[in-house]
Amino acid sequence: MELLKKKNGSHTQDCIATSDKLYYYNVHQTKAMADFTLQIKKLKKHIQQIRQTPVFLCIGSDRATGDCFGPIVGEKLSQSFSSSKTPASMPIVYGTLHSPVHAVNLASVITQIQDTFYQPFIIAIDASLGIRQHIGYITLGTGPLLPGIGVQKDLPHIGNAAITGIVNLAGSNSHATLQTTRLSVVVELANFVSQGVTAVYH
Repeated sequence: MELLKKKNGSHTQDCIATSDKLYYYNVHQTKAMADFTLQIKKLKKHIQQIRQTPVFLCIGSDRATGDCFGPIVGEKLSQSFSSSKTPASMPIVYGTLHSPVHAVNLASVITQIQDTFYQPFIIAIDASLGIRQHIGYITLGTGPLLPGIGVQKDLPHIGNAAITGIVNLAGSNSHATLQTTRLSVVVELANFVSQGVTAVYH
């Protein structure tokens, strides 16, 4: 669970790009999916050029509605990649509804990834809390994710790139917020990310 603060940047109809390369996508905008998949295509090409193994690390728990964004995305990507005609060439996925990656096991999973794959390129995926205007947005950025910051947990920074779903409003009682987040918002955001990533990799 990441906490997103409002940043200064250039606002467009379909996404907000800040100077540190953090893009916001309003999933209800017509061009949002096209814009999102375009950036995923660029990311895929970059990973191929540097010859690293793409790993989608989907962080979260199925025990709190607001925190199940990552596991739902992981579940959908895992099913999609395994059904591919060439599953061996698909990215690796960690963190699903059946095998979640959360605060308790995150450090050990990171170690496992680093020990298993030579120079993995990790795309970290997690739910986040943000300002009211950005609830229901997806973010995509370069650099590591800061999981747990939204609920005051000190967890390892992880990822060469990060995708978050802003599921609810940041506030003083983040744990209660996660428990009362609407599942419809989480599922809508998870569907958007999984459909966009699947479209690029299939």
